[in-house]
Amino acid sequence: MLQIDTDIASKIVDRTMKIIGHNINVMNAQAVILGSGEKHRIGSIHEGALLAISQNRNVEISQAIASTLHGVKPGLNLPLHYQGQVVGVIGITGEPESLSHYGELLKMTAEMIVEQANLQEQLQWQNRQKEEFISQLIVASEVELPSLKQWALQLGIDLSMPRVAAIIELNNNNPSFQQDNQALKQVMYLLQHPMRDNLIAMTSLTQLVILKPAFLDGKQFDPELESQRIDKLLKRLPANMQLSLHISLGHYFSGDLGITYSYRTAKETLDIGKKYHPNKSKYLYQDYSLQVLLSGLRHHWRGNALAGPYQKLIEADSNQQLQKTLAAYLEHLGDLQACAKSLFIHRNTLRYRLDKIQSITNVDLHNFNGLLSLYLGQLIHQPE
Repeated sequence: MLQIDTDIASKIVDRTMKIIGHNINVMNAQAVILGSGEKHRIGSIHEGALLAISQNRNVEISQAIASTLHGVKPGLNLPLHYQGQVVGVIGITGEPESLSHYGELLKMTAEMIVEQANLQEQLQWQNRQKEEFISQLIVASEVELPSLKQWALQLGIDLSMPRVAAIIELNNNNPSFQQDNQALKQVMYLLQHPMRDNLIAMTSLTQLVILKPAFLDGKQFDPELESQRIDKLLKRLPANMQLSLHISLGHYFSGDLGITYSYRTAKETLDIGKKYHPNKSKYLYQDYSLQVLLSGLRHHWRGNALAGPYQKLIEADSNQQLQKTLAAYLEHLGDLQACAKSLFIHRNTLRYRLDKIQSITNVDLHNFNGLLSLYLGQLIHQPE
């Protein structure tokens, strides 16, 4: 059953005392005064309210009757109902004869406030449940799927709808956003209006996850179209918010664990994107797909085996000069002139370093498979 609390009681007192110039008391179902224009009475038992609750009727208390009761003043006490049950009492201080024409109006006003508060509480509860569901869905395992599907039915969420995960993160270098998540809530509002059937949850004070419908207008998943929608969102942010955002878009996967996989790719894309291009606002999986996929091999025996030659280079290259040389060589696709120019060294110096790399790794840089193994090793061993 709904319980009137001090917040609801205070709202009723504040709003109804503006209607008439009399003191208002609001009691709960146990006749305890929770709100009153006379603050010293809060917390005490109202005997007139006890009578109104027990008999479920309006109780008029005259001056003569009030003198026989403890702590009661003349007035009118009306039971408040919600869904057919008495949930409290509203009391008006004054001579009952002069208050009768106010009574039903104030009772109706109070009951509307009670109903509105209950609806608001239900909505908040549903939103909390939905956020908790989303937070568990994005990291779900196959074992957890049956219970999550049942939970989705209760929340009215269609898990069969193809979705792709995106992450929005406020720049956590700004300490004010760590203390106050109002900015992130504003971003969440923009994502919800107009309605686009997004599932949204705050996963921290600085981060949102959005599960977006993957197929728009019956089409296939189109990363370029989603990228354009992200650009539109960034343009919609009010300039006075002065937000510094990072947004990442994951890959679309079909199947029961598709959302979990999509979230993982969005998270890896965000981490890798910030590492390579910290000044960018938008990171797409398609731009970092190889790094994202290989990140799963880090600390795994397969990854260690694949990156073995590059690991030898790391161990022998304390100042990272050879690693930087190899990175430039790979970036310029083996073009010695362009590579030397980017490193500000002579071509002979470059050749000397490349020979040294070959000697340490025992890999022929002119062999595709050997060069590929060093390239993949470099990606796997990117600093975390």
